Amino acid sequence: MKRIAIQTADFDVAAELAALEALGGGGVASFTGIVRGEKGGLIALELEHYPAMTQAQVDRIVEEALARWPLLGVSVIHRFGRLEPGARIVFVGTASRHRAAALESCAFLIDWMKSDAPFWKKEHFGDGATQWVEARAEDEAKAQGWRS
Repeated sequence: MKRIAIQTADFDVAAELAALEALGGGGVASFTGIVRGEKGGLIALELEHYPAMTQAQVDRIVEEALARWPLLGVSVIHRFGRLEPGARIVFVGTASRHRAAALESCAFLIDWMKSDAPFWKKEHFGDGATQWVEARAEDEAKAQGWRS
């Protein structure tokens, strides 16, 4: 099973996990990302992307995960558009016969999504200010670790 969705709509984490669990493996790992609201006055995070490029890049990295680990299934969902703090933004789930492959591949995929997925993020604040989100060095370092 390979599921990739780039969408505006929210997603059902329980349904995604149930689909992965139904594959009959011994381990399912997942990560759900939520829009943070800790920055003073953040009212929304806006994500933009180029659909054809985004779909191709996410598909490529999912295929790489499938080649590196003995996975039974992968689900990757990433939202775009305007999202408020507390909204789900990304889901990565993997299923394998053994926990190590599920855990490692899930970490690999979310590290890649955080550093290299072609999304552009703009923060919107209550005072009307906006700012583009810059890549974080620690996210880049984690992704680099998988390339080695």
